[in-house]
Amino acid sequence: MTRIVLIGAPAAAAVSLVLGVGLGGEDEVPLADRPQAVRQAATPAPNPLKAGSAAEQRALDERIDTLPPGLADPAKKEIAARLVASAEHSTLNWRGRYGAIEDLGDGNGYTAGIIGFCSGTNDMLQLVEAYTATHPDNGLARYLPALRQVDGTDTHEGLDPGFAAAWVAEAKKQAFRDAQDAARDRIYFDPAVRLAKMDGLGTLGQFIYYDAMLLHGPGLDEHGFYGIRRAAMQQARTAAEGGDEKVYLNAVLDASRSVMKTRLSTAQRDTSRIDTAQRVFLRDGNLDLTAPLEWQVYGETFRIPAA
Repeated sequence: MTRIVLIGAPAAAAVSLVLGVGLGGEDEVPLADRPQAVRQAATPAPNPLKAGSAAEQRALDERIDTLPPGLADPAKKEIAARLVASAEHSTLNWRGRYGAIEDLGDGNGYTAGIIGFCSGTNDMLQLVEAYTATHPDNGLARYLPALRQVDGTDTHEGLDPGFAAAWVAEAKKQAFRDAQDAARDRIYFDPAVRLAKMDGLGTLGQFIYYDAMLLHGPGLDEHGFYGIRRAAMQQARTAAEGGDEKVYLNAVLDASRSVMKTRLSTAQRDTSRIDTAQRVFLRDGNLDLTAPLEWQVYGETFRIPAA
């Protein structure tokens, strides 16, 4: 199950709820608007969580830096990686998926790597461009023109034959595995965790944001992560606004589930990653995402024992 699209576009300015200022409508802490119907050149998007005056930004950074690491704690981040792998790859061994690549028939072209970077949703292009900038002689560099051409589509034109084999070969190198980790963090993990902290959410809430951003992409419309967040905020207040964290997170899961049922392809509409995983942790009050954990995805049971 992979995100929808991730075409780069200018980001709107953000004002942190942590600073006590909430914005409504399209101005709510967006990353970048990446609508499926609009294809633009793949350029690094500005960081939307760095906005306002320098003094406001320093205050925000200092406030967030004083918060517990939450999902960014190495042990919790490992749990997050295993949870994602259970939904994306039906395994807990996420480190064994760097070389995975296939076309799932979901309209996103090739899906590959630890989180399912897609040739049709821009994140694969961002990954290969960043990797090539530091390793210009890598085996995927020759496919960059084709990746730019197919971005936003499901075609393999210019990629076949050879791209899949090149990906598998490159994934045997530590440098490319490190590049996948870095792209995951830069595009999805770090922004999701930071925003969740701004919304006053604990470790489970940070994971719920992260998983939703992976699945739906950081788009502003109703089908993207920020649209889902906006829909949830219309139903419940965030913890930073004085709301009940569990009530708000249930609203986020409701909104994400609704998009899965209406937006994704029929093959992707299994909502067990919410129904029998995240919702279970929330119902149990495990807001710190503390092991032992037991959950089901696609009918298969997974467990992480206590440390």
